[in-house]
Amino acid sequence: MLTRALLAAAGVFAASMATAQTKVPFALDWKFEGPSAPYFAAIDNGHFEAEGLEVTIEAGSGSVQTIPKIATGAFPIGFGDINSVIKFLDQNPGAPVTAVMMVYDKPPFAIVGRKSLGVEGPKDLEGKVLGAPPPDGAWAQFPVFAGETGIDVSAVTVEPVGFPTREPMLAEGNVAAITGFSFSSVVNLKRLGVPADDISNILMADHGLQLYGNAILVNTDWAAENGETVEKFLRAVAAGWKDVIADPAMGIEALVKRNPAADKALEQERLQMAIDQNVVTDYVQANGMGGIDSTRMEAALAQLGQTYDFQNTPDAALYFTDAYLPDGGFMLK
Repeated sequence: MLTRALLAAAGVFAASMATAQTKVPFALDWKFEGPSAPYFAAIDNGHFEAEGLEVTIEAGSGSVQTIPKIATGAFPIGFGDINSVIKFLDQNPGAPVTAVMMVYDKPPFAIVGRKSLGVEGPKDLEGKVLGAPPPDGAWAQFPVFAGETGIDVSAVTVEPVGFPTREPMLAEGNVAAITGFSFSSVVNLKRLGVPADDISNILMADHGLQLYGNAILVNTDWAAENGETVEKFLRAVAAGWKDVIADPAMGIEALVKRNPAADKALEQERLQMAIDQNVVTDYVQANGMGGIDSTRMEAALAQLGQTYDFQNTPDAALYFTDAYLPDGGFMLK
């Protein structure tokens, strides 16, 4: 009887612990591809659970589209482009959204072209057709990129395209280049049979852009009442990134559980590109993951102001806060 009583008590305790988990829905910027592996690894490796969180992850349809999901409260937390947050808050003063953890310290915004179609550098876009999905984060930054590289935008024919047709149109030669995240478009073109040596990957950050990339975003009203939950979430995310940096193949296994149709080799290549080009930068290795450099942010705001007419005086404090980060950020090694 004592044994049965102890087992029953243990069952009640376990059930109460299970119900104590805080449910947090998380809105991704894009489909379940390689760069989303760290968030699934954080689930499978128990990092969210250890923080008392039950996290569900929803695929997105573009890093710009995440922002209204957060601002309207449809999701308390998500992943999206901080530059689009800046413009959104300028156009919607007081909207309850801000960034709390920088992930892509070097943004993956890119012009991806084909050398065989005459695109190897920025100026080669003149006289060519550029395919650009309107909700694309990279397309949103094209005016800044054009200004920094001296592209005559009037000489570029821009064709609005859908995300699903972007890379196929380039593979078929219907456009000479596309805007996109480097790790998405480059790997997708390879999957479509375009030879690697025919692909030009023009990272905007290598051509004068000071901008940051995608960050963890929160609804500020929710965060004000759930600050500890935000801190726990960020710790688990950092642990997930640390795991996949050490073992990308493990991260891809976590991804494939959610997207069985994924090509493991290509998605691991995509993840590795994100790690090497966007996440583990010199700044992050020296200063930890999650934070931003205030001088660079001011330069980024000035750069945005070259092609975007701010309705209100830009204020970096509105767009990013390190209040939920540990001092020194998250060390990844």
